[in-house]
Amino acid sequence: MKTKNDINSAGAASTTSFNKFRRWRFPLVGLVILGAGASSIIYTKSLTPSSKSSAKSSNQADSSKEVIYELAAVDVTKITTRSLLVNLPISGSLMPVSQVTVRSKVAAEVHETLVQEGMPVRKGQIIARFYGADLHARLSIQDAAVDEAQARLALAQKNRHSNEALLKQSYISQNAFDTTQSSLDLAHASLKSALSQREVAQIAVSDTQIKSPVDGIISKRSVQAGDKVSPDTALFNIVNLAQLILEAQVPASEIPRVKIGQNVSFAVDGFGTRSFIGKVARINPSAEAGSRSMLVYVEVDNADGALRGGMFAKGNLTLEKTTSYPVMPLAAIRQQNGSDVVYKIVGNQVQQQAVKLGLRSEDEGLVQVLQGLEPGVQVISAKLDSIKPGSKILLPKTAEITNLAPDLAPASAAAATLATSPKSKG
Repeated sequence: MKTKNDINSAGAASTTSFNKFRRWRFPLVGLVILGAGASSIIYTKSLTPSSKSSAKSSNQADSSKEVIYELAAVDVTKITTRSLLVNLPISGSLMPVSQVTVRSKVAAEVHETLVQEGMPVRKGQIIARFYGADLHARLSIQDAAVDEAQARLALAQKNRHSNEALLKQSYISQNAFDTTQSSLDLAHASLKSALSQREVAQIAVSDTQIKSPVDGIISKRSVQAGDKVSPDTALFNIVNLAQLILEAQVPASEIPRVKIGQNVSFAVDGFGTRSFIGKVARINPSAEAGSRSMLVYVEVDNADGALRGGMFAKGNLTLEKTTSYPVMPLAAIRQQNGSDVVYKIVGNQVQQQAVKLGLRSEDEGLVQVLQGLEPGVQVISAKLDSIKPGSKILLPKTAEITNLAPDLAPASAAAATLATSPKSKG
């Protein structure tokens, strides 16, 4: 049986042993941690050579691959030789050169009209008739007046001849002979007056038949049968469409470059792709009030009558035309240290080429190449920032590459983009 002292002795012993354990616990934990760190260092050192070898092989694999850019057809243009035009956009209305208004010359009643709007007429063709009974009666009166004047003249001539013989024989005085001579002169004057009045009557009778003064087409008919007209009443409007005038407004700042005889090409709505040609004929010397522009008159031959008066035309006035030179799109130009360069394609590689440029045509999007490029050379005509000199490329099929034909403007290359992402070649 244990006594209280025994129990206390046992408790003291267990407490002593626990304190000893606590004194050794912290060094033991430190040894465990130190051992783990040492094994980690050893493990890391053992892995370092192999990981470096793996990274080196990966870099070598990446360096063995080349980036190749695949281009679309709109990214490449083949240089060709052609003339370059500098054009000024113009627009305006077409007006007939010859257009007349037929008016009445007499007071009469319309008997009949022989033509209608849209009908062609020839010069001298009768297009209307008036009633002219009263005019014919006036003509008969004047015919009688002429006959009377001729009879008076004949009598006066006979009296003069007789008095001249009597004067030589001194049977009459000089005053009597002079009176006879005066009667003869008055008879001559009366005949001239009668003839003139008869001519006026004849013209009035002929004016009852209305004739076309020009070749053309009836554009407006203002009278009908039964209408009464007075002198200067408008009867018909006739236009001749064989030649038209394009009246175009040009800014005053551009007038110094506009010359007589320059070519103008234009299109008219409704004619599809058909183009019409004209030449500058006249330039108005005064600017239009408020617009500060001047009218330029362009003559247009219209032998087939396709164009009509009042149609609206839009086109270009050719200010300058160069001789044949290599041309390329403006989008192909790049700047390098203040100089103009292009990226030309040699084989499957991009090379930088310095060029000397000439005339620029903004409306066609082309520029003249004076030096640096020959016909047949392929250049990159799109702004592709990823491609630099020395870049490898993959070209599209030859038939797809843009070719600047002599009479065709190039497609806009400014909107061209890289067709695909760079491809890697192993």
